[in-house]
Amino acid sequence: MALFGDPFRRFLLSPTIYRNSSGSAALLDWFESPNSHIFKINVPGYSKEDIKVQVEDGNVLVVKAEGGGKKDEFLGKEKEIVWHVAERGGGRGDFFREIELPDDVKVDQIKAQVENGVLTIVVPKDVTSKQSKVRNINITSKL
Repeated sequence: MALFGDPFRRFLLSPTIYRNSSGSAALLDWFESPNSHIFKINVPGYSKEDIKVQVEDGNVLVVKAEGGGKKDEFLGKEKEIVWHVAERGGGRGDFFREIELPDDVKVDQIKAQVENGVLTIVVPKDVTSKQSKVRNINITSKL
């Protein structure tokens, strides 16, 4: 099945996209330019100290955030506050994302930045020309 060689299979076949404890997913955009793959992940309430980005097994980009985010800023300050709806989550809880990277990337040059609640990860492509994977085999009359 061709799907097993596809880097998107982790999105479809494995439970590698975990939700945080507030029930919201760390939403992801992945787009590609001629020179790099760019990932944008929503991480509202998390600081750069709360987030860990690493490459495992040579080509699996792992993004984790633990605990971080602002705890209820109103909790304990004013006893009269009554919450009616709490859907935003505010970064409470943990999340975990795994993305299998394509073969044409430079994992040693990955850069990441958090700004305005969005983690941006830039994975440069290896644009040097690769040798063809087709190799002619000389045929002889005897082995």
